[in-house]
Amino acid sequence: MWGSGLAAGGALVALWRVVGRGYVWLSTAVIGLVGSSLVAITGDPLAWLGTVAALVAALVAVRPGAVAAAFTIATVLFVGAGLVDSPLIPLVTGAGFLGAVTTEMMLGHWFLVDPQLPRRPLSRLALIGAGGLAIDVCYLATQGLVSGATAEPILAWAYLALTLMTGLLLAGVVFALKEPSYSGVMAATGLSYLAVLTSFGVVVLGRMLAA
Repeated sequence: MWGSGLAAGGALVALWRVVGRGYVWLSTAVIGLVGSSLVAITGDPLAWLGTVAALVAALVAVRPGAVAAAFTIATVLFVGAGLVDSPLIPLVTGAGFLGAVTTEMMLGHWFLVDPQLPRRPLSRLALIGAGGLAIDVCYLATQGLVSGATAEPILAWAYLALTLMTGLLLAGVVFALKEPSYSGVMAATGLSYLAVLTSFGVVVLGRMLAA
């Protein structure tokens, strides 16, 4: 789920043509690390092919279209690997949510390398992450989330707290980016880093309760 979301986020950023090959190499390294971990744990051939597809992006880093194509192929292959253990819909909603938030954090850190990058992609990723969060929660609500919360009230309160915190953090990213000085980007990056941590709690606890 995480690997497919990261690859999809990398494809989006490449299509927006706001970064150079350095960021592509960073994305490839992170996706390759996640994919390699999946290969080591499961040995799934689709995970292996997805990792290779992501690594191809590093070889064509100066061509945004080719980078986006390689990352898109990796996204599809990682989704295929995830279908072994998950239905398609929660896999896609979780991937979109985690991928947008993590890509937001990575791109925010890239401002340390190039402070002149446009801020709009950061806002877009935060909004995509917030939308993915809402869709993921709504889907899980139809799959037993409420009954699971009734059976496990402590986990339910933790899930509610993490969900609300993640939403507030993503909203904070959007508002922080309205600050014209560079400190606004620094604040947004810090908030997105925290959102990555809470997002994992939302994804894991939500699926535990729904199950």
